[in-house]
This record gives sequence, structure tokens and C-alpha cells, in this order.
Amino acid sequence: MTLLRMVARPMLASLFIHGGAMALKQPGPRAAKAQPVADLIKKVAPQIPVNGSNLTRVNGAVHLVAGLGLATGHLPRLSALVLAVSLPPTTAAGHRYWDENDPAARTNQRIHFMKNMALTGGLLMATLDPDPHKKILVRRAKDKMTDAAASVADQLDHIRS
Repeated sequence: MTLLRMVARPMLASLFIHGGAMALKQPGPRAAKAQPVADLIKKVAPQIPVNGSNLTRVNGAVHLVAGLGLATGHLPRLSALVLAVSLPPTTAAGHRYWDENDPAARTNQRIHFMKNMALTGGLLMATLDPDPHKKILVRRAKDKMTDAAASVADQLDHIRS
């Protein structure tokens, strides 16, 4: 891992690790913002026992685990993709600046909304980050299959001769 990756990935992941841990520990005000989403899920799938608190904790767990994966370099591209997919719905539920009447609160929520969209862009870029010492997962799997097929062919040739 290059020095840049060693520094940049934990910096990008720190917000998700901290936010995820706080959401797990104290869903509080986040749960109230997530309740409309939970109500929507209940309408679509009434058999699922969901509320704002549970939804906040699940989202927090996803952010914590994926953030740790990104920070430590364990499946960093997959971790970045998970965070990039989970962040826009979280942002839309948590930073609804268009519903704010107070100009200062509206500006604050819009700033957080735009910050999260910028983070999503950074995460999407991280999903494409070609670590020079490690091939992308799909390529590694293909190489393993090719090596296994070659090994089986060699063994069959050895048995036949």
C-alpha cells in the first residue's frame, strides 16, 4: 500500500467509523429522522418489524464495518462501494434542507447534504482505485480459475503419460 493510500483511506473512513459507532450507541435524533423511512418500509413490507431506531442502528453498523474495512485496507473497494451506496439515502433522510423554514438551519442542512454528496463522489473514486500490488477481485478470481484449470490439465497429462 502506498503512503497516499495509507493516509487517505483512514481519513475518508473516519467520518463513517465515528458516525456509525455513535448511531449504534445513541440512535436518538437520527432515529427520529429515519422514522419516515421506517414508516415507508412498513407500508411496503408490513411483516418487517422496523422503526427509526432499528434502521439507524443497521445503517450505523454498515457504516462502522465498511468504514473499518476501508480504513484498514481489507476489501477497500468493496467497503467504499457499500458506503457510496448507503450514503445518498442516509443523506436524503437526514439532511432534508428543502423542508427547513429557518434560513440558518436550511443553509446548515444544505452544506451537510452537499458534503455528503462530495463524500459519495470520493467513495466512488475509491472503488476504482487500482492498488498497484493487488488486482481487482474479479481479476484475481479469474486468475485463480485459470491457474486451477491449468493445474488440472497438467495432472491429467501426467496421469495419461
